[in-house]
Amino acid sequence: MFVPAIQGQGTDEQQQKWLPLAYRMQIIGCYAQTELGHGSNVQGLETTATFDPKTDEFVIHNPTLTSSKWWPGGLGKISTHAVVYARLIIGGEDHGVHGFIVQLRSLDDHLPLSGITIGDIGMKFGNAAYNTMDNGVLRFDHVRIPRNQMLMRVSQVTREGKYVHSNVPRQLVYGTMVNVRQKIVADASVALSRAVCIATRYSAVRRQFGSHNGGLETQVIDYKTQQARLFPLLASAYAFRFVGEWLKWLYMDVTKRLQANDFSTLPEAHACTAGLKSLTTTATADGIEECRKLCGGHGYLCSSGLPELFAVYVPACTYEGDNIVLLLQVARYLMKTVSQLGSGNKPVGTTAYMARVEQLMQYHSDVEKAEDWLKPNVVLEAFEARAARMSVACAQNLSKFTNPEEGFQELAADLVDAAVAHCQLIVVSKFIEKLQQDIPGKGVKKQLEVLCSIYALFLLHKHLGDFLSTGCINPKQGSLASEQLRNLYSQVRPNAIALVDAFNYTDHYLGSILGRYDGNVYPKLYEEAWKDPLNDSVVPDGFKEYIQPMLKQQLRNARL
Repeated sequence: MFVPAIQGQGTDEQQQKWLPLAYRMQIIGCYAQTELGHGSNVQGLETTATFDPKTDEFVIHNPTLTSSKWWPGGLGKISTHAVVYARLIIGGEDHGVHGFIVQLRSLDDHLPLSGITIGDIGMKFGNAAYNTMDNGVLRFDHVRIPRNQMLMRVSQVTREGKYVHSNVPRQLVYGTMVNVRQKIVADASVALSRAVCIATRYSAVRRQFGSHNGGLETQVIDYKTQQARLFPLLASAYAFRFVGEWLKWLYMDVTKRLQANDFSTLPEAHACTAGLKSLTTTATADGIEECRKLCGGHGYLCSSGLPELFAVYVPACTYEGDNIVLLLQVARYLMKTVSQLGSGNKPVGTTAYMARVEQLMQYHSDVEKAEDWLKPNVVLEAFEARAARMSVACAQNLSKFTNPEEGFQELAADLVDAAVAHCQLIVVSKFIEKLQQDIPGKGVKKQLEVLCSIYALFLLHKHLGDFLSTGCINPKQGSLASEQLRNLYSQVRPNAIALVDAFNYTDHYLGSILGRYDGNVYPKLYEEAWKDPLNDSVVPDGFKEYIQPMLKQQLRNARL
């Protein structure tokens, strides 16, 4: 975040000065935004940067305990510099939160500079997990920096202390967020596919029940309950990969437009990446935990690789935007889009379907048999109608409030649901678009079509209440969707192992005995157990002092 922040918010001169230093590792930077008392509410940050016209400097200060910077990765022990976000104060007037480049430690002996207190915030969730990251705490006591270390691409402070807006829109800062969040979506696909790979392979190795006349027991992967929990996660891993590829293209497109001073698509791109970051990280964190449970008791072993994967991944639901807060941002964008439908402002990008809102409000699915749910246009129309109707319903309910903000607070849960519906539509539509591309091999394309249908119909099944309450489908059509979903699981089963092998993860990268490529699970689990330090001794430390006296006492009591 240090480098992207300077790229997005720094002037050309600032980029020329600071980026080469960062790229050559002559300085190590971190992103100091979150505070002890404020995270999601960036406008509530308390750190101040007060301009001193006498010395042409900013004075960075933490006026309260809660204004301490808290959580920045790399800050605790390593970073020499930071992009610090603070309230710009000029002549007693607060101009809101801005970014400042601040040196934290000496480049000679790495000690904190005068007026700066830095440390690590302590152990976090998990065994090792994210504890390898030195998330830090930082306090400033009237630390002075030159005026030219304020990031000034969007707004500047002159030598005379005048606050000036440039002709670059403030939304430019969203460009940094779009970049980071598209990477997070790509990471979600990788993390979920790792967990699914482990759970799928182990489900094929593990056998329980079903033995007849002394024969082999049934493979766990052949139980319908296992398939109904596992295969939607497999489909999700592929879906997130494809939407992640598309997001990468979107970011490159936005970047080109920004370089040409075209900011027209930025708000939509920001809302899109915010929503997809929330959707994919929530589904991935939940999915990794579900994969652990799909592996039974052995999934709880560290050697399964799943507990560590979960502990490392789960903070993604909070960092770079709390997932619920992000969905509410998406909801605001959707409400704005709905409010402008009659004004001639045509919805763009992922909200383009809103232009057909009148048609979608009249939509009723014409599905008559289960196979109809395999048609991409049938699925897409149902998801579009659901998303449009939920957004319109929220907009109508909001209009009943005299105070819009009060209405937004009251209807927050409904707005989150509408945002989720919109984001799920994006993922489904991008999966379908992927299938319309030239995919080599009929067999490969057929399996991807099956996975696409599983992803869409699983969401329909999971959120059936939305589709029924909005009138997009009727109960009979909902039942047909569930019936088709069961049929699709049977089609995936013969290729399930091949579909996870296609991720091409080495055993070393996977880090899981349960997910071994050769399936040699039980001998390796037994072998791994003996490597535990607790097995270095036969009689444990403390036995003679504590356990043995208790055993002898019980023996004497028994004889009495």
